[in-house]
Amino acid sequence: MTTTTQLHNNDIREHILATGQRIMAGKGFSAVGLNEILTDAGVPKGSFYHYFASKEAFGVAMLARYFADYLAELDSTLSQPGLNMAQRLMNYWQQWQASQSFFDCQGKCLAVKLGAEVADLSDSMRLTLKSGTSGIISRLAQALAAGVAEGSLVIDDEPGKVAESLYQLWLGASVMVKIVRTTDPFDSAMRMTRQVIHFSP
Repeated sequence: MTTTTQLHNNDIREHILATGQRIMAGKGFSAVGLNEILTDAGVPKGSFYHYFASKEAFGVAMLARYFADYLAELDSTLSQPGLNMAQRLMNYWQQWQASQSFFDCQGKCLAVKLGAEVADLSDSMRLTLKSGTSGIISRLAQALAAGVAEGSLVIDDEPGKVAESLYQLWLGASVMVKIVRTTDPFDSAMRMTRQVIHFSP
């Protein structure tokens, strides 16, 4: 296989994943058929199975892609120059609030949209979700520990436990935002977050 063909195949695979992520972020996993994804992507159905063994395998790849992008963005946010770690963490939660719109998340809220659904449908997708969310919590724990060390924030428990609690707080707030159709749950989550890390701007 030539390098040109490999690049072409990677482009097609990426295009299918991006298309599926955008559609499923709005409708969910079960409600979206392969035909809808492939029609939107302009890819023949037969070609799908060249890249993915099944819809479940596609789901695993889509979630892995989502978390890889998410973690890269999180790493960038937590290494912003000219800010202390508390400020970087607050920027992360502000970005979370901005990206988790209940009007149109554009694929940015895939974990929120699919988490409960696919965890019950597929153990392989559940494990991909577990790995991805563990990566987020681990990075938040490291950031909290760094913030404590530099004196920009204070926490009352171990960084890992605080990171887990804060991630769960924001995940729950994201679900409630979809239910109540206001950003009030995010406002509450932000107030609680400020209290937990003892942050005063």
